[in-house]
Amino acid sequence: MRQGCKRSRHGELLAFLFFLLSVTPIGRAQQLGSNLAGSNQSGSVAARPIGNLEDWSSLSLANSELIPEQPLLGEKDDNPQFTRELLQLKWRQGDPIDLYVIRPKNVAKPAAVLYLYSYPSETDVFRSDAYCAKVTKDGFAAIGFVSALTGHRYTNRPMKQWFVSELQEALGSSVHDVQMILNYLATRNDLDMSRIGMFGVGSGGTIAILAAAADSRIKTIDVIDPWGDWPQWMAKSSLIPEVERPNYLKPEFLKKVAALDPVQWLPQLTSQHVRLQQVLDDSVTPKVAQQRMRAVAPRTARTVTFPTTRQFSEAESGDRLLRWLKDQMQPTSASRPVTQNSLNSRADKQAIESNRVDSDHVDSNHHDEKSGND
Repeated sequence: MRQGCKRSRHGELLAFLFFLLSVTPIGRAQQLGSNLAGSNQSGSVAARPIGNLEDWSSLSLANSELIPEQPLLGEKDDNPQFTRELLQLKWRQGDPIDLYVIRPKNVAKPAAVLYLYSYPSETDVFRSDAYCAKVTKDGFAAIGFVSALTGHRYTNRPMKQWFVSELQEALGSSVHDVQMILNYLATRNDLDMSRIGMFGVGSGGTIAILAAAADSRIKTIDVIDPWGDWPQWMAKSSLIPEVERPNYLKPEFLKKVAALDPVQWLPQLTSQHVRLQQVLDDSVTPKVAQQRMRAVAPRTARTVTFPTTRQFSEAESGDRLLRWLKDQMQPTSASRPVTQNSLNSRADKQAIESNRVDSDHVDSNHHDEKSGND
């Protein structure tokens, strides 16, 4: 399986993220889906929609008919600080999704954040009590899952097929999954669906951008090193084995994924709160693609760059990693319109604080960031 691909700076970044959230860095996971009735036992066919054929080239569900089956409850844990449910959702044959719904205690209808980490992540992190206590702190619910062709969702496929080789399917189906998950959450009546955010890393950040463009229920996104700018990413990303790289530079491959490039959709996220964080020594997303992402970010977005993974870890330690996302989702913040003047004021204050801590850490609004790179 491609989960065993060579370690990169991207792997170090994921390890730091889990460490910042008080979790031991994870390795290969046990697949919890096997504990649920009917999990991953659908034969040797590739994943297919239960309804009509799914259009992976479209972000919208309008051209697909994914019919959800009845959710299955696998486990429920009652912790003094939170409750954690493991459910199995399914709307494609051969592709059950393990979904973790983690709710803070004593909050009737909390705001919710969807957490999606990068390929090749597993679901181990959502079983950590320390992690769950961290993400539900301050009264927020956490929704955890993995993307298509990742973790327990990589099953019954030829070894030559993996997340990048099947990028159109991996991204398109995952964007649809986010919308289907939101549809399910809306039926529960125990979450505040007017305050939905998404935290994404790497490929999870890409999916967060695309999902926010497709679904207005997502009000805030915080993304770290999203993959994108596909021609450059395919040419230079350290994740891709050199023997396979020519396959992904062919015009027909790039044409298939062009409609799923976040550089096309990120500029359109002008009504959401957006933070783009980039770690410049993350070789999975080459610097030229990072620069392009910053250049196309909406002027209302907040962009933050860190020269190294270590500096990112130091700057975002403790509760700081999720503070921005949760601040934007507070009722007073969510109802207040975002203006360029307010962004400039915040950016000036943040730049002063940043320079006081570390002169190499850049923290600014998009306008200043772009000017500095031109």
